[in-house]
Amino acid sequence: MAAHECTRCGACCVAPDISSLGKALGVRCPNLTEENLCRVYDDRPAVCRSYGADQLCEDIAAPTLEERVEKYLKVFGLGVERGAAKAT
Repeated sequence: MAAHECTRCGACCVAPDISSLGKALGVRCPNLTEENLCRVYDDRPAVCRSYGADQLCEDIAAPTLEERVEKYLKVFGLGVERGAAKAT
């Protein structure tokens, strides 16, 4: 099985909920920078450490983070109010 490279798109830091950070589904993680990098990478929660790029990352490829998040949530039959994933 071929390894998948992280594209640093930020979708995994927006789409899923991360209870250990109090982050809701479809909401941008407060530790995700404008460059879509983790501000607390060395101290990130175990759930974040255990996540690795996989086929889903390729399946949700899109020009914008918002589109990627929408595709990610759709794969799991989830949805959020349009625009919730936008940076503030």
